[in-house]
Amino acid sequence: MTKFTSYTETLHATMQAWRHDFHRHPELAFEEQRTAGKVAELLTGFGLEVHTSIGNTGVVGVLKKGSSERAIGLRADMDALKILEQNTFEHRSVSEGKMHACGHDGHTAMLLGAAQYLASEGEFDGTAVFIFQPAEEHGDGAKAMIEDGLFERFPVDAVYAIHNFPSLATGKFAVRAGSIMAAEDNFEITINGIGCHAAMPHLGKDTIVIGAEIVSAMQSLVSRTLDPIDNAVVSFTEFLTNGTVNVVPGQVILKGDTRSLTTAVQDHIEHTMERIVSGICAAHGATYEFSYRRNFVPTINTPDEAQIAASVAGTVVGAENVVGNSRPVMASEDFGYMLQARPGAYLLLGNGEEGVGGCSLHNPAYDFNDEILGIGADFWVTLVQSQLQAS
Repeated sequence: MTKFTSYTETLHATMQAWRHDFHRHPELAFEEQRTAGKVAELLTGFGLEVHTSIGNTGVVGVLKKGSSERAIGLRADMDALKILEQNTFEHRSVSEGKMHACGHDGHTAMLLGAAQYLASEGEFDGTAVFIFQPAEEHGDGAKAMIEDGLFERFPVDAVYAIHNFPSLATGKFAVRAGSIMAAEDNFEITINGIGCHAAMPHLGKDTIVIGAEIVSAMQSLVSRTLDPIDNAVVSFTEFLTNGTVNVVPGQVILKGDTRSLTTAVQDHIEHTMERIVSGICAAHGATYEFSYRRNFVPTINTPDEAQIAASVAGTVVGAENVVGNSRPVMASEDFGYMLQARPGAYLLLGNGEEGVGGCSLHNPAYDFNDEILGIGADFWVTLVQSQLQAS
């Protein structure tokens, strides 16, 4: 692939060293003390105005040039996952049971590289706000930063984020207007019946039968109650009972996960799910408890900013290497909360189709592809300089 722009080529070895250091020392959600400390130290060294402990362990770096009041936000996530790494390379995790299995080490390194370049050589008129977010994996970090006054303290006209994406060719970009990542909700259904001897089921209210009927009925929620154009997934992942081999259980707990691309579909799933549970339990004379937790909102790119992102990506890697109307992904991303607060766009950057780069996210053999560090950093530089163009 030919890169059309290369602002940060001389910083590649430095970004790779940062990335490998972050990978060796992964930290879980809201535990990113070492990572945040290093990010703050580097940003301070670049000459940025640095603010720490935003939303617990978040870091914000502010770089202002010229006199314009325009401002743009650039976000990278910092947290790792509770996964035992299986890689054997030198920069593998030294914290057993924790690893950067989603590439947040690379996202952080790319944004740091862009910050260093823009501070020393960048030509723009306005303010670039570098947002290093904690706790993305569980959907709490963006909310924590926003609730801590992120956009009131550091106002921006728009905010952008990049995530690496295995199965997309190295260095290619994908973006779309509208929903690009799904909402994630978790549900729990407790069914209360009457337990009894397995040989005398007529004396009880069989919660196994009731639970199985609910699981079966839910398969029609997507296929028969939603418009086929509306993407959604409903998955039961746990079926727990208090019975044993010769006891019909008096209680069953069903747990699971749903995905959707709009808040309207989220609402529909929640309400329809409880209606189905209520009806089936009533038919069997059982009672129920239902909880539905919204962990992630959909990540919905605003049209103008999605177009800006696609255009900037084309400047960096060539328009032929940008998928401007990509298919949405049913995984989730808490950057959606930032896009509820400000216009912006979320892009996918190809991590590779084969080998280590093609290994799926959240896999113990995953590693971020160092080849794309410069591409991501150049995207950030180009975005800032084009959107905050000096007159």
